[in-house]
Amino acid sequence: MNPDIFESIMLVCFGCAWPLSIYKTWKTKTSRGKSLFFLTVILIGYISGILFEIFGDLNFVIYLYLINILMVVADLVLSIKYRNN
Repeated sequence: MNPDIFESIMLVCFGCAWPLSIYKTWKTKTSRGKSLFFLTVILIGYISGILFEIFGDLNFVIYLYLINILMVVADLVLSIKYRNN
């Protein structure tokens, strides 16, 4: 069995939470309860995963990392925008 399938499942599971978080921030226009530090740490983790894929065994998992990074960046931008609300 290919171990990349487990990494893919993990990324899909994490990826399911980001749209809900983005929607909540956008809808409420507040970043209350959000940690910019936490979002930044998650972003660094995803970037590290992409670098691992680039320097290791490049495969389809990199696309899941990229999708997750885009969602985290969107959540981070909204959190910064609505930080004072």
